Amino acid sequence: MSPKPEKSEKVCSHHKHKWRKRLRKMCIGLLIFNFVMLILILFVWAILQPRKPRFILQDVTVYAFNVSAPNFLTSSIGVTIFSRNRNHMIGVYYDKLNVYAAYQNQQITYSSGIPPAYQGHKDSNVWSPVLSGTNVPVAPYNTISFGQDQATGYLRLTIKMDGRVRFKVNTYLSRRYHLYVKCPAFINLGGPSTGIIVRSGVKYQLSQRCSVTV
Repeated sequence: MSPKPEKSEKVCSHHKHKWRKRLRKMCIGLLIFNFVMLILILFVWAILQPRKPRFILQDVTVYAFNVSAPNFLTSSIGVTIFSRNRNHMIGVYYDKLNVYAAYQNQQITYSSGIPPAYQGHKDSNVWSPVLSGTNVPVAPYNTISFGQDQATGYLRLTIKMDGRVRFKVNTYLSRRYHLYVKCPAFINLGGPSTGIIVRSGVKYQLSQRCSVTV
C-alpha cells in the first residue's frame, strides 16, 4: 500500500509546478502591460502638456460692509474674475462654479452661481458676480479682527470659487473633477482716494493671481 501515496505526491508536485509557471507568466504579463500603459500615459502627457486654468482677481468693488452687534455682518461686494485656459489641445467645461467671500476662513456671503460655460483652447472668460450677505452671523473673534483691520486700514478678504469641471480632448470628455480657486484680496480702507468711486461703492484694482487646485 505504500507506493500509492508516493504517486499521489508526484502528481500534486507536478500540478504545483504548472501553477507556478502560469502564475509567473501572469505576473510577467501584468508587469509588461503596466509598463506599456505607463509609457503610453507619459507619451500622451508629453503631447498634451495639460495645465490648470489660470484665475486672476482683477478688482473688488465694496458697496456695503457693516458689522452690527452682536456679531452680524451685512456686506455687498462685486468682484471681477478673469479665467484663461492655457492648454492648446484641451478644452474646459465649467459645469458648476460657486463664488463667495470669506474672512479668516469663515464664509461671510452667500454663494453666487456662475452659469455653466465652455472654455476652448487658449480662450478666456471674465465673470463679474456680486457677493452679498445680510445679517450673516460671524464668530466673535472675527468681529475683533474686523475692528483691528479697520484700525490698520486694510481689509483681508478671500474670494473663493468651488465647483466641478470636465476636460475635453478632441471627442473624449473626462469625468468631473473638483475645482477649488482661492484669491486673496487685500483692500486698502484708507478712504475713497484709495479706490475708484463708482455708483454706490468704491472699486479697488487688484490684479491678484489666484491659487488653483484640481
